[in-house]
Amino acid sequence: MKVLVQIRRPLEESRDFSLKEEALFARLGELPSLLIAVSGGADSAYLAWAANQVLGERALSVTAISPSFSAYDREQLEKFVAQTKVRHEFVETHEFDNPAYRANAGDRCYYCKDELFNVLDELAKRRGFAAVAYGVNLDDTRDFRPGHRAAAEHQVLAPLLDAEMHKSEIRALSQRAGLPTWDRPASACLSSRLPYGTEVTPERLALVEKGEAALRELGFRQFRVRLHDKLARIEIAPEELARAMTAEMSAAILERFKAAGFFYVALDLEGYRQGSLNAALKAKPDS
Repeated sequence: MKVLVQIRRPLEESRDFSLKEEALFARLGELPSLLIAVSGGADSAYLAWAANQVLGERALSVTAISPSFSAYDREQLEKFVAQTKVRHEFVETHEFDNPAYRANAGDRCYYCKDELFNVLDELAKRRGFAAVAYGVNLDDTRDFRPGHRAAAEHQVLAPLLDAEMHKSEIRALSQRAGLPTWDRPASACLSSRLPYGTEVTPERLALVEKGEAALRELGFRQFRVRLHDKLARIEIAPEELARAMTAEMSAAILERFKAAGFFYVALDLEGYRQGSLNAALKAKPDS
């Protein structure tokens, strides 16, 4: 007896993606105007593009500049804006003025997003924009992200979440739209590289930025440099880890990190994973 196996075709997946994009466009079309918080990652970049497609000049993408936003991320964002012609502006945020942010407890991200949305709320009010939105997607709700609480308090819209879009779907739709961000590795602010309880300072973030720039120069694509005092704990994507562990590459990494100002350099054998520092929050205290 033959067993029939139903195979999900790429065409069917494409149709599902298209339906979600149609829902997103319809939701955006209901808005008189919109400010979009854009970090330059795949999600917020796609949302910025979609809003620009639907609302045109009634959409403005805004990126916050502070010591936690790397020069590399700014460079990539500027390339995206130049290619897509998305209407865009930079604004300064001052989360470092808040002792609760610098203390780097488990809710650090809340204070960062609260500052961001305060700035965007004021900008929207001053410039006459009807609402503010950010690029949270369905997958983001599975991780510990206190910034979402700040978004809820400020009544920030989440159009990608409303359209029930997953990260993979956003990447597929971004690729179809020809966006350069479609396959950009996951990114986060530099402050996310410091273990909770380590004070966030511009000097520490500058050290992390130097380390990550060195890895980029060596050809690595997906990684994090976690700063533990003067020790760099390097997380590299599993598919790139073998290359990092060769004697030649290990020596090259060590040389560059020592020159950057690190005293010790360690390669994390678990490799890169998002939210690895959240493990400390989930760990139970000794009984």
